[in-house]
Amino acid sequence: MNAEESQAAVLALLSEITPEADLASLDVEADLRTELDMDSMDFLNLVEGLAESTGVDIPEVDYPKVRSVQALTGYLALRTGEQPAPSPLADARTAGDE
Repeated sequence: MNAEESQAAVLALLSEITPEADLASLDVEADLRTELDMDSMDFLNLVEGLAESTGVDIPEVDYPKVRSVQALTGYLALRTGEQPAPSPLADARTAGDE
């Protein structure tokens, strides 16, 4: 599963769990619970739905690592053997190093 497929899976589930949310304007680096006003059950439904749709189980110990769309996308890509897309922030930091 590549980064685009991972992100599509995350956004598809988010549209089901938070149908009132404007996902088109969602900051992919923002904390989902805060940005989308998700409670712990919503987040659990997201994690379980991703496990079902992608085959990637996310253990509870990793929940803090997958709090944004970008983090979830990278996590799924890594667990399925793909390289995650680089962060736009990482690109900006390395561009200044040259």
